[in-house]
Amino acid sequence: MSNRITIDPITRIEGHLRIDVNVDGGKVTDSWASGTMFRGIETILQGRDPREAWLFAQRFCGVCTTVHAMASVRAVENACGIQVPPNAQYIRNLILIAHALQDHVVHFYHLCALDWVDVVSALKADPAKTASLANSLSNWPRNSYEDFKMVQNRVKAFVEQGQLGIFTNGYWGHPAMHLPPEVNLLAVAHYLQALEYQRNANQIVAILGSKTPNIQNLAVGGVANAINLDNEATLNMDKLYMIKSLFQDLTDFVHRVYFVDACAVAALYPDWFNYGAGVTNYLAVPDLPLDSAMKDFDLPGGIIFDGKLDQVYAIKNHADERLKNGVTENVSHAWYEGNKTLHPWKGETNPHYTGFKDDGKYTWVKSPRFEGKAMQVGPLAQVLVGFAQGHKLTQKWAGEAIKQVSAISKRQVTPGMLQSTLGRIAARAIRASMLADLAEKH
Repeated sequence: MSNRITIDPITRIEGHLRIDVNVDGGKVTDSWASGTMFRGIETILQGRDPREAWLFAQRFCGVCTTVHAMASVRAVENACGIQVPPNAQYIRNLILIAHALQDHVVHFYHLCALDWVDVVSALKADPAKTASLANSLSNWPRNSYEDFKMVQNRVKAFVEQGQLGIFTNGYWGHPAMHLPPEVNLLAVAHYLQALEYQRNANQIVAILGSKTPNIQNLAVGGVANAINLDNEATLNMDKLYMIKSLFQDLTDFVHRVYFVDACAVAALYPDWFNYGAGVTNYLAVPDLPLDSAMKDFDLPGGIIFDGKLDQVYAIKNHADERLKNGVTENVSHAWYEGNKTLHPWKGETNPHYTGFKDDGKYTWVKSPRFEGKAMQVGPLAQVLVGFAQGHKLTQKWAGEAIKQVSAISKRQVTPGMLQSTLGRIAARAIRASMLADLAEKH
């Protein structure tokens, strides 16, 4: 007998999402993902000065603000043939790196880990054994018996007072959550530490971008940061060394805690390397430009179809003709007029709400395609594209992740296994470690 299940809203994400599934005999037979909020940024921008477009575009999202701002300002620069001075590129890159590190740390610990970690189980842990385990994985100085005992006492007080807060509705005691109590205690302690270190990233973005979220320092052609080594009110050596110090603490946490924890969780749930591959077409665009002409980048781009890592097409820069011509958007199932497939340059955003229709329009989100195919983008795409091209920094951290997961799980993990639910989690940790290395360089 078929059952309809609707989950609305989906929590632990930014934005508004509804999921509908038809279930028959314990199996999902059909599903719909519906974006339930009309944002209309394209309509808001019509008639405005192109130089201020980025200020509005970044408000498409309350979390990933900087990437929308950068993409928007770069689009105007590309259209006008404007080159960006190297110092401005580095300032932009540092903002992107800091924001990405904050995003990846928060995603793992505060949005994702609660699906794998049983917080209440941490009460059964022996803090001494947790410290011993933690120190066998990493030399992080806050992996002490005293730190873990203090965290355990805090959790105990929460539980006894019935004040679990955000932990209240977890799947505590669920048989699918099989981390040992000591690992759960370690994860809860690092969850709380992560709240501290993600603030470092926000400070960096705020110093360079004037505020966060929604930076204020971009300008078509560069940035509006005044640089004067002799003026306290500008970007001077004191502020640069403050940023450097904040990055050092943050990247230390990324390398010695986040990366290690992500590998440990992946190793202790190895079956999840068999689930969630989804679409195995990948698209990554090169980023972190090193020159004014946007020809040289620290993060590579490329295209992979059907999960074939030995057949990667390299995207050298944003002027790549295949990249420019391949992207389209379709509105057949979105609440806009018509059912056209158009290049974004010719896209139309004319809202036409009809209500939720299974066989018609059911979302505000347009369907993007590349050369007619659905693609995965994001950290997994970037890691696979970089790995397949022999990008040294990607291979360094992807190789280290594969080595650690294989050692802990006592089974051989391969790059192809990253195409999975756990692979995406691992890819974020790999990318974060890469960005931590690049922070010092930039």
